[in-house]
Amino acid sequence: MMRTRLLPLFAAASLLAGCSSLPTWVPFTGPEKPKPAELKPNPNLIGVRQAWTARIGKVDFPLVVAVNGSTAMVASSDGAVIALEADTGRELWRASAGAPLAAGVGSDGTLAAVVTRNNDLVVLSAGKELWRQKLNALSYTPPLVAGARVFVLGGDRTISAYDGATGWRLWTQQRQGEPLVLRQPGVLLAVRDTLVVGQGGRLSGLNPLNGTARWDAPIATARGINDVERLVDLVGGVSRVDDSVCVRAFQAAVGCVDTTVGRTVWTQRAGGTQGIGGDAAGLFGTESAGTVVGWRRDNGQRTWTNDTLLHRGVGAPLALGRSVVVGDGFGFVHLLSREDGTLLNRLATDGSAIATAPAAAGNTLVVVTRNGGVYGFTPQ
Repeated sequence: MMRTRLLPLFAAASLLAGCSSLPTWVPFTGPEKPKPAELKPNPNLIGVRQAWTARIGKVDFPLVVAVNGSTAMVASSDGAVIALEADTGRELWRASAGAPLAAGVGSDGTLAAVVTRNNDLVVLSAGKELWRQKLNALSYTPPLVAGARVFVLGGDRTISAYDGATGWRLWTQQRQGEPLVLRQPGVLLAVRDTLVVGQGGRLSGLNPLNGTARWDAPIATARGINDVERLVDLVGGVSRVDDSVCVRAFQAAVGCVDTTVGRTVWTQRAGGTQGIGGDAAGLFGTESAGTVVGWRRDNGQRTWTNDTLLHRGVGAPLALGRSVVVGDGFGFVHLLSREDGTLLNRLATDGSAIATAPAAAGNTLVVVTRNGGVYGFTPQ
């Protein structure tokens, strides 16, 4: 690979040596960046209106919108954490983590947790700081708040549990993996009485009381010849329906696991880097170039593909009613048919990239942009 790239440079050097009239410096021009697909006319087949808008600071970290009932919690890179009433956009409370953020927000509706770039786990309640603890490694995954505990997945693949009221560390477990890790959210969720976490290319079930392993289910196996090619970490978000949890392994596969027994139900090769969405019947994801794909949830069979959004920076999808909702790098939100992937409607925001997967809070679709716009859309 290195030799192939050097050949044009050696050829250019020979040409310069044999022709003194050429300039002594020639800028290197690599392949042009693919042009984003042009948008087709908006069919406006389903009625959606912008109900409200709010503002936070810029978002340049892996934000996840925390939804609890009709409340949506969002955060900005500068450390602001905000709770909004999803129906109206009314601000319920606002707090600061005191430093720029690396991950957030996680919440159970009472506690909200974020991780700062200073490696501090900060837990808030009703807009006030309750406690903070120094972490041994930076985390890019929103903390999980469940069962009066706060769980953290570190960038070094360490899983830790803290008492939600006091911040006392209860236990820590670490699993060895490949030397490289992703600077994006991993997999961390609660399924009944099991803590489900992504560790490398495997989905693991842990006892939340002490961190001991209950089961381990493979999604993808590292097979490359260098560290980059071997990177198959599971990425958030995920699709959970009852005891079925479906996930994506970075640039390798998608698959579903029966968490009652820790059994991999199926896996399929897939080349995307973003998380997936889904419902009881289907799964939906975005491949690396921007193709949006649908799969059957029961067996992984591909049901449709949509190639109309290529190279537009399409992010992770949300399954919402009859729609699959995806945001792009130009501030548009696309509502695709969950049946065949065709465009149903397109929504505009502030022109900056959609920062995270859209979220559903009550009857409201919540969208956050890189420039800090928060938008609430509702059916007409």
